[in-house]
Amino acid sequence: MNFVRPTGPQRGVRFDTLGLHRPTRKWPIAYHSVSALAMTADFVTIVVAGVVSALVYNLEIVGSSFNQIIVHHIGSAAVVAALFVSFMRSRDLYRPAELLSLRTQALGVTTAWIGVFLFISGVAFSLKIGAQFSRGGILSFAGVGLFLLLSQRILYRSVLTHGLSQQKFAGRNAILIADETATGDRKFVQMLLKHGFHLDRQFTLPAPKQDTQLNDFVAAIVGYLRGSDIEEIIVGIDTARWGELDQLLAGLRILPLPVNLIPVGKAATILSRNKRMMDDTLCIELHRAPHTTFERGIKRTIDVFGALVGLLLLFPLLIITAVMIKFDSPGPIFFKQHRRGFNGRPFNIYKFRTMSVLEDGSIIRAASRSDSRVTRLGRLLRQSSIDELPQLLNVLDGTMSLVGPRPHAVAHDNQFDKVVSNYAFRQHVKPGLTGWAQIHGHRGSMSTQVEVERRVELDLWYIDNWSLALDLLIILRTSYEVLRRRNAY
Repeated sequence: MNFVRPTGPQRGVRFDTLGLHRPTRKWPIAYHSVSALAMTADFVTIVVAGVVSALVYNLEIVGSSFNQIIVHHIGSAAVVAALFVSFMRSRDLYRPAELLSLRTQALGVTTAWIGVFLFISGVAFSLKIGAQFSRGGILSFAGVGLFLLLSQRILYRSVLTHGLSQQKFAGRNAILIADETATGDRKFVQMLLKHGFHLDRQFTLPAPKQDTQLNDFVAAIVGYLRGSDIEEIIVGIDTARWGELDQLLAGLRILPLPVNLIPVGKAATILSRNKRMMDDTLCIELHRAPHTTFERGIKRTIDVFGALVGLLLLFPLLIITAVMIKFDSPGPIFFKQHRRGFNGRPFNIYKFRTMSVLEDGSIIRAASRSDSRVTRLGRLLRQSSIDELPQLLNVLDGTMSLVGPRPHAVAHDNQFDKVVSNYAFRQHVKPGLTGWAQIHGHRGSMSTQVEVERRVELDLWYIDNWSLALDLLIILRTSYEVLRRRNAY
C-alpha cells in the first residue's frame, strides 16, 4: 500500500484508487451506537415478554382483568429488564465484538437471566411479596424471555456480520495520520473502513528526529484541512514516539476538529484493558479479578441455598452414616484437615472419616487402590463420595463453594506447586465440592506430573470460563460421575 507524505498542496492517494470497496448506501446507524441499541432492544423485549406472558397466562388460566395485569406486571418486568441489562453491561457483553460471539452471548444471557430471577426470588421471599405473583406466570415469563433474548443474539450477530463485512455502518469523513507501523498494515485501514469511517486521505509521519520535516508535515495537514468537509482526524501512531505525537497534537489544536488516537505497538495491549477514572486520574486494570461483585453475590446465594437444601434432604443419610462409622471402627466420626482456599487462606475441611489414620502434617500419603488404611465402610463411602458431604458445612461458612477446583492437603499443595508453575492460580476462586476436572474423570490422588498438569489445566479453564450455566452443568454431571465411580477409591 503506498501512502503519500505531503510536501505541499499536492493531492494524496484516495481509497478509491486502492481498490477498497465503498458501499453506495450506508445504514443510518453508527458502529459506536450498536451497544446502546442492543441494550434498548433487550430492555424492550424483556418488558414486552413479561407483560405478554402475564396477559396470556392470567387471561387464559386465571381470568384476571386486562388493566390489573398491565399495572401489576409492567413494573416488575421493567425491574427484571433493568437488572438484566445492568449485569450484561457490567460484563461488557454489549460490546459489538462480544455480540459477534454466539457462545459467549448464550452463556452470558443464560447466566444473567437465571441470576436475575434467583435474585428477584430471594428479594420477594425476604419481603414476603411472592404471593402477589403466580408461579405459572413467572415460569412463562422466564421461558419466553430467555427464548427471545437468545433469538435476538442470532439477529445481532447476523446484522453485525453483514454490516461490518459490507461496510454498511455510517461514519464521518476523516483523514488518517499514521506511522510506518500502521501504514504498512492493510488490516488497520480495513478496520477503520468497516467501522464506518470514510477516509479521505492518509498521511505518513516522517521518520523520527526530523523536527523540521515534522513542522512542514503538520503545516501541510493544517493547510489541507482548512475549509474542507473533514469531520475527524484519526491518529495511528506507536506511543513510543510520544514526543513527536505531542508536537503533532500541538500543531493540530488550531483546527476545530476532534483528534482521536488509536495506539499501535506494545502500548496498545495495555490501553485495551478495562479502564476507569479516579478523580482526574486514569486507572487501567492490568489484571482482572475472576468474578465481579455481582457474580460473587449470585454464586454465594446459590451456594447457601444449595448447601441448606442439601443438608435438609440428606439429613437422614448423614445421621445413618455417622452412626455406622462409629460402630465400624474406633475413632472420630469426622475427619478435619488443613487446606488452602481462596487466595491461599487456610481452612479446615470436613469429611466423614474413612481411614484408620488422621494424617494432617507436612507429609501425607494419598489413598491408593487396596489401601490398608481405608476402613471397610470407608471404601464404600469414598466410592460413592458420601464422605465428602460434610463439606456442605464448609460451603455454608463460606470457605468453599459448591463448584470450584478441589482443594488438596497443604502438603500436596507445596509439592504440586513445585511441579506446575501455574498451580497457585487455582486459588483465584474458592475451592469446590466438585469441579470441571472431576467431571472429566480426575478424581482421587495424582501420581504423575502429567496428571497434575492436566487437572490444573482443567481447573484454570473453569476459572477463565466461569458462568452460572457452567456451574449448573457441572453439578448435574457430577451425579453421573458419582454413579460411574471412575477413579474413586
